Amino acid sequence: MTAPRRIFVTTALPYANGSFHIGHIMEYIQADIWVRFQRMIGNEVHFVGADDAHGAPIMLKAEAEGITPQQLVGRIAAERPKYLKGFHISFDNWHSTDSPENVELSQDIYRKLKARGLIYKKPVEQFYDPVKGMFLADRYIKGECPKCHAKDQYGDACEVCSSVYAPTDLINPYSALSGAAPVLKSSDHFFFKLSDPECVAFLKDWMGNNRLQSQVANKAKEWIEGGQDKEGNATSLGDWDISRDAPYFGIEIPDEPGKYFYVWLDAPVGYLASFKNYCAKKGMDFDAFLADKQTEQIHFIGKDIIYFHTLFWPAMLKFAGEKSKELNAANPKVRHIEYRVPDNIFVHGFITVSGEKMSKSRGTGISPLRYLDIGMNPEWLRYYIAAKLNANVEDVDFNAEDFIARVNSDLVGKYVNIASRAATFIHKYCDGKLAYAGDMVPIVEAARASAKSAQEAFDAREFSRAIRDIMANADRINQAFDAAQPWVLAKDPSKLAELQDICSRTLQGFKLLSVLLAPILPTVAARVAREFFGLDRDFTWSDTEVIPQHINPYSHLMTRVDPKLLDALFEPPAEAAQVTPSTPHPTSPAKGDAAKTGSQSASSGGTASNVPPPQPSHAGAGEGASHISIDDFSKVDLRVAKIAKAEHVEGADKLLKLTLDLGAMGTRQVFAGIKSAYDPAKLEGRLTVMVANLAPRKMKFGLSEGMVLAASGDEAPGLFILSPDSGAQPGMRIK
Repeated sequence: MTAPRRIFVTTALPYANGSFHIGHIMEYIQADIWVRFQRMIGNEVHFVGADDAHGAPIMLKAEAEGITPQQLVGRIAAERPKYLKGFHISFDNWHSTDSPENVELSQDIYRKLKARGLIYKKPVEQFYDPVKGMFLADRYIKGECPKCHAKDQYGDACEVCSSVYAPTDLINPYSALSGAAPVLKSSDHFFFKLSDPECVAFLKDWMGNNRLQSQVANKAKEWIEGGQDKEGNATSLGDWDISRDAPYFGIEIPDEPGKYFYVWLDAPVGYLASFKNYCAKKGMDFDAFLADKQTEQIHFIGKDIIYFHTLFWPAMLKFAGEKSKELNAANPKVRHIEYRVPDNIFVHGFITVSGEKMSKSRGTGISPLRYLDIGMNPEWLRYYIAAKLNANVEDVDFNAEDFIARVNSDLVGKYVNIASRAATFIHKYCDGKLAYAGDMVPIVEAARASAKSAQEAFDAREFSRAIRDIMANADRINQAFDAAQPWVLAKDPSKLAELQDICSRTLQGFKLLSVLLAPILPTVAARVAREFFGLDRDFTWSDTEVIPQHINPYSHLMTRVDPKLLDALFEPPAEAAQVTPSTPHPTSPAKGDAAKTGSQSASSGGTASNVPPPQPSHAGAGEGASHISIDDFSKVDLRVAKIAKAEHVEGADKLLKLTLDLGAMGTRQVFAGIKSAYDPAKLEGRLTVMVANLAPRKMKFGLSEGMVLAASGDEAPGLFILSPDSGAQPGMRIK
């Protein structure tokens, strides 16, 4: 049996001058799923985070507010728990780079690098703001990129071509603080000799050991090996300026008054500082943990900070940790800590909304706090993000219609629906007892194979593949249940054993799915384990092979997504429609007054998606479904409509704009998510069915004044708009 892994896991440190944004939450969800999976299979995992608390931006923002930097950082830090708990992020510790541990470790690393001859000092001409009266940090200098000539780029790196340069390389620089043209002043700076042959050789070797994804490794190798810029000038790996001049909010460089570490030196050390703080709380030996050769150090980061994490960070750790004992003997101020280089740095892409970058003004921004405050289930988002994540450095796109369809079809229609259907028969006819006919070996072997496939996918961070396989299994379970027709078996007392067998097998399948989904849906899975199957603990991975023998009464696990929630999520708070979830999710975090009362209602009223979310094709009442009366049905005004015009919508991946002729009722404009299935030119002139009394929906692309009806299935692919029989006329009511 393989010994459990010992893993130290971190995510990139958020800058402590603002609230979490959706990109932070996506990264934390990715890491948390991986961490929860590793724990489920029995590995020892320590998962820590921290606020990146130093640097000029925080200093200047605090100054503008008339408070100290520490007060600003403390205010931001106080917000963190509601986000982390709200999205079920299982950090073991959350700390700050403005901490005694970080001062100690940053200065220790510096001393060791200096003792190794990898730190040197030289005068640097540096930009100085004559209006503000201070040297300018790189991010407070803007100008034209010297490589690609993009305008308004910052002083350390170009966001267009990803080039890294010195602020003095900018063309036509200006101060981002005052707008003044900066002047050059000379100041002594300290450099980490990254160009040292030993550093270069180490980095090449380190990157060649599958530490990085291939895309990231190739980019890092370009930086190391150099090449030519657009002007044909040779480029190569340069040394790293690690110092800043006072005034600066940061960690002082030992024995160098008025000099501070550049924030990017002490920020990644914050990973270790948070872990050291955690070790002290738990009585663990921090030094011994790092020195243990079985320890793995794993970092999850975004693609915008790979330069610092694939070059500076591993080089710092390598040469501060190497020969630590010898350095300690020569310098009593140097501690013996065997810093270890990262075993893996896992890089992800950005998150976009409907293919666009985040923008509050365009209504394409997602506020994580707003998501929670309006009552949206955090596990909806965890599932949706997981369904789009793989091991590559790819952007993740949030599409509202896709979000609704995935949650309502996959989680409710396929997964949760299994338990709600089968449990009804087991409790009504079998007193909650499960019993299986025939040989159970095939069931156990099938469960073992599913668990093995999911384990490989989760470990490789191929979450989307894991979900595809899990949902394919859910389809098979539902199909077998439907084929057996338990609602028919229940009418014949002689068929009780058959009824009990198919329902038991269905619920065994539900348990298997619950275990496999537990890293993604931790609270739902915990409820299934404890409340439904009666365990006194949460699921472990080995539970995939345990055949359940009894169930407790089924209780509601998850609601469908109300499209109105998505409207409220994207609209500014002052304009959002009032939203109250029809059935609050049992695991949703507590909400304050704003969430209880909703937001100010927009005059256009509510909305619905233009194509109904896919419904389960299974017989019987499913999760969230209930019988309605004829009076309820009569409230829906279904009309025959003629598609007078159909056209593409610029900037929309799934929508077509339809102009519908309703005869005497006039025309209506509807945006329908059927682009993948229909050529607009071939739709014109066709008759279809629409909901004519649906409240208008104000969308990014215009006003949608109804809904066309379409059919889709879980098992059979495709999307099909409904059409009335020949002879029907536009405007006719469907009864």
